[in-house]
Amino acid sequence: MKRHIPGLHSRQPDGNSPLEGTFLVRVEWASYRWHSQKAFLMVRFAVLEPKSLARQSFSGRLYCTERALWKLNWFLRDFGYDMELLTHDQIDEKALLNLRGIVRTTHVTLNGHTFQNLEAFAPEAEWEEFSRTEPSEAHAQEQR
Repeated sequence: MKRHIPGLHSRQPDGNSPLEGTFLVRVEWASYRWHSQKAFLMVRFAVLEPKSLARQSFSGRLYCTERALWKLNWFLRDFGYDMELLTHDQIDEKALLNLRGIVRTTHVTLNGHTFQNLEAFAPEAEWEEFSRTEPSEAHAQEQR
């Protein structure tokens, strides 16, 4: 038996819109994922600042292709990753846990799927300057 349910095919928003803005974060979880065309490091970040979003987390991908290694390197350096491991071209998922730094995010929707973009990184020590000078989209989300 077939039943017609209007609107079943359309995607309903779940209320968990992706975070956009600049955040002080801690690496909560990281995992290397091999893919034949684009291997990547999947990272989940816990938001530390702004305080109003401190219980939230978000995930993003850092691709490990030759053309994308500059961004992975930028992330590792700014978050204080072990330089000895970095000089030996090694990623230790356990060494990534609890690293802290600043990340700026945006999101994009492709084919009905929303992806979190990790746009930029900075060391944790620069948070005071960022929080004073850059009006974050996160603060606009707080107001909503």
